[in-house]
Amino acid sequence: MRREARSRAGLTRPGWFSSWVERRDRRLGWDKAPPVLGLMMLKGIQNTLRRSNLYDPDSMKPVEASLPEEPDPRALTTRTADGTFNDLEFPAMGSVGCRFGRNIPLRSTFPEKDAQLLTPNPRVVSRELLARNRFQPATSLNLLAAAWIQFEVHDWFSHGKSDWDTAWKVPLAEDDPWFERPMRIARAKRDTSWVDDGSAPTYTTSDSHWWDGSQVYGSDPVLAAALRANEDGKLRIDPDGLPPRELDAYLDLADVAGNFWYGLALLHAVFMLEHNAICDGLRAEYPTWSDDRLYDKARLINAALMAKIHTVEWTPAIVAHPTTQWAMRVDWWGLVGERAIRRFGRFSRLDLLTGVPGSRKNHHGVPYTLTEEFTAVYRMHPLVPDEFTFRSAADDRVLAEHAFPDLTVLHVRERMAELSLGDGVYSFGIAHPGAIQLHNYPRSLQQFDRADGTTIDLAATDIIRMRERGVPRYNEFRRFVHRDPVRSFKELTPNRTWQEELRTVYEDDLENVDLMVGLYAEPPPKGFGFSDTAFRIFALMAPRRLKSDRFFTTDYTPEMYTPMGLRWIETNSLVTVLGRHCPQLAALLEGVDNAFVPWKRVGL
Repeated sequence: MRREARSRAGLTRPGWFSSWVERRDRRLGWDKAPPVLGLMMLKGIQNTLRRSNLYDPDSMKPVEASLPEEPDPRALTTRTADGTFNDLEFPAMGSVGCRFGRNIPLRSTFPEKDAQLLTPNPRVVSRELLARNRFQPATSLNLLAAAWIQFEVHDWFSHGKSDWDTAWKVPLAEDDPWFERPMRIARAKRDTSWVDDGSAPTYTTSDSHWWDGSQVYGSDPVLAAALRANEDGKLRIDPDGLPPRELDAYLDLADVAGNFWYGLALLHAVFMLEHNAICDGLRAEYPTWSDDRLYDKARLINAALMAKIHTVEWTPAIVAHPTTQWAMRVDWWGLVGERAIRRFGRFSRLDLLTGVPGSRKNHHGVPYTLTEEFTAVYRMHPLVPDEFTFRSAADDRVLAEHAFPDLTVLHVRERMAELSLGDGVYSFGIAHPGAIQLHNYPRSLQQFDRADGTTIDLAATDIIRMRERGVPRYNEFRRFVHRDPVRSFKELTPNRTWQEELRTVYEDDLENVDLMVGLYAEPPPKGFGFSDTAFRIFALMAPRRLKSDRFFTTDYTPEMYTPMGLRWIETNSLVTVLGRHCPQLAALLEGVDNAFVPWKRVGL
């Protein structure tokens, strides 16, 4: 399978439909077409990307040798902590330690040379093009949408700790107030099993590649076990809504855990409570089940519910175009729709008819992984505000005001004790995140004092990460995803001020514009929170997270989940979950169709 993946990707000739879609998309754009035609065009775009943009750098090699010959029988019917045995034919696929895949040919994934990697200076890009001058809100979304995507990203992407011993040294301008000279930016941690044999460096994941709720349940079997109450399948939860304090010792604040903040804590608390509520439901129907069996089934159900919320609630909120909203519902419910699925069940294995859940698993010829390019387009830090106001869900009065540094990992328990879960969720439900555009990167993340004692400019780090991991710059990226390159700064953005700033920073060289900068500058389609260029990778990779996972496809059955479990997934939403665990919000949420759209404030 891996040999086929390396030789097949990008070599199959497109059919007439894909060729027609590509020509029409270049001339008109899928987003300008009527919804039915637009949906057909999106399917054609997706087929082209599946054929041409999946590459496997021998992703399973770092893990394969360490796997047992025979799995624990329990692994056949549940998600493992490290993601092994999701694919029973290739049990290492997608597990902790596997390499990230690519959406561009492997020969094009070499890191930029040192001189090029620092050109233009990433700190200059951060200060001149990304720094927030004035908060620009995304008024179609609420702040739960910003917290949610980081909550999900912590399930998907983790490259492990960066290397400070060989940090990049970035020269600074005389007027730059940074605390040290030169600025140091830690290097990305490379795959230790990679051999310099002329191939591009590879990078491995510290979490599994699967959509398995690992941000709640943990990817390390020791931590996963410590989180459990060992009674009725439940998780241990302190009065502040978080795991017991003694488990903080398991967290490495120099790694991903150091990025934890109050917005994530709200969602962690909600979905830990949801796990325990699912356990209660299972216990009522299956009173003789063991603690392990209750835990395993509750995790399956909770992870699938999170995937459903992301697919049919978060994504349609941030890509609020009629065609994409319909497309995301088709991904989950199929063309027959939610009402028919609830009445008759998933009566077909055809995902177009009854949705991806319960359809046939398909890796499309390439072992499943998340990719470096998918990671790159998910850099959405402008969503995070610098200042937060917290209000009472009872009467809307101001309870507290905090800057972002007051909400970071070392202050989370303080904030969770200070504010009730309902008040925190309400405050996020009525506030706006930032718009994903130039000059809207959070100031607090450009001088981010991390809990491990390091201080970083995350914007400059984002820029350098893509350059060192061989992610193409903006115009080349467009070519790889079958879009024409922009021919002028005016074509890149209609904003004349931005045009001149981009021209100055990049010395009039369009080909040198960084991917993240181009994505932030590009005008998005109507209703979109991010660019159409980024959306091409989402269109390829988002359904792949479902379609490759046996627990969302061939094993999405009453036998695996229980009939109660499938009902729980298909009848619940983030609105019902929040109403269950924050009962003071129940009346406020009546009539709310999508929890990520701004709520009405109490009394208004």
